[in-house]
Amino acid sequence: MSDIPKKMSGVYLTGHGGLDKLIYKEDIPIPSPKSGEVLIEVKGAGVNNTDINTRLGWYSKKVTSDTNAGGSEGLSEVDEDGSWGGIPLKFPRIQGGDICGYIVQVGEGVDPARIGERVLVRSMQNAPLSDNPLAMQTIGSEIDGGFAQYCVTKSHESFPINCNWSDIELASIPISYSTAEGMLCRADIQKETILITGASGGVGSAVIQLAKIRGATIVAQCSPEKASTLIHLGANQTLNRDEDLVKVLGNNSVDAVIDLVGGGSWPQLLDILKPGGKYVVSGAIAGPIVNLDLRSLYLKDLTLYGSTVNDPYVFENVIRYIEEGQIKPLVSKSFPLKDIRKTQKAFMEKKFIGKLVLIP
Repeated sequence: MSDIPKKMSGVYLTGHGGLDKLIYKEDIPIPSPKSGEVLIEVKGAGVNNTDINTRLGWYSKKVTSDTNAGGSEGLSEVDEDGSWGGIPLKFPRIQGGDICGYIVQVGEGVDPARIGERVLVRSMQNAPLSDNPLAMQTIGSEIDGGFAQYCVTKSHESFPINCNWSDIELASIPISYSTAEGMLCRADIQKETILITGASGGVGSAVIQLAKIRGATIVAQCSPEKASTLIHLGANQTLNRDEDLVKVLGNNSVDAVIDLVGGGSWPQLLDILKPGGKYVVSGAIAGPIVNLDLRSLYLKDLTLYGSTVNDPYVFENVIRYIEEGQIKPLVSKSFPLKDIRKTQKAFMEKKFIGKLVLIP
């Protein structure tokens, strides 16, 4: 490993708001690993909805719009609860929850033999000094992340990876695939028929691959120009995202819905579920406020799941899928870190399939 400099390039998020809150700097002090921690030289950092949502403060309960409503300029109604956990963030913050890199330094108590390992970092980690298993801190939100040349994280949250993928390909994995795997585990998806909303994004395309491993029959919603790629990934059928689901599929037609979109068409998702069906959600890019007819819920004996915090085995599953060759990366494009504003604009336009990755 090369000598570690004292300063690094990175991007500071200076507050909730528009793209102007992202400041690229070349003189950020490089952090030092404390006891039980490692310093990672970041080789790639994927871009995710949570980066946009956190920058905007979209998680604030005052916000009722979709994420594109203030994507570039910011939102006017944000309160201090704008982080995913509802706790005010400390600024400046280095975002970036998808991290692939190499361990270059270790703190006290960490085996020096780890230096040189290529690792993926689990983005959602147990909060310190808490007995609540759902209390989490997220890389790039409560603690600094991968939108910089170096980052510090806990040694036990840094997983060695043995595969022939590039660093950029691996950097597309942690958040999208752990979110997707967590949703499928939460709803115990097996050999059943499922509908995926927002299926061409990072999480949606991951759900397709992971559900296919389980033997599911997959109906994927996307724009028409993306349909062939999703069929190649493993979807059995694609539907235009604006189609009337009840008209096309029929009432009581699917066993489970994997929802990443929310928004105004949400009631259809319960209509197409079979009695005893399962609905699991981990995103609401089309808007967080929906109309729920409670009769659809209780008369059909439906189960609704929220999915954010994952059991520890979820990320370990993802590592195993990669090393066993059961999934493949889907990176649309990579950008230099200094172009983060341009990258986030491209991300919000949603004209790509899979992931965008930043290179520090």
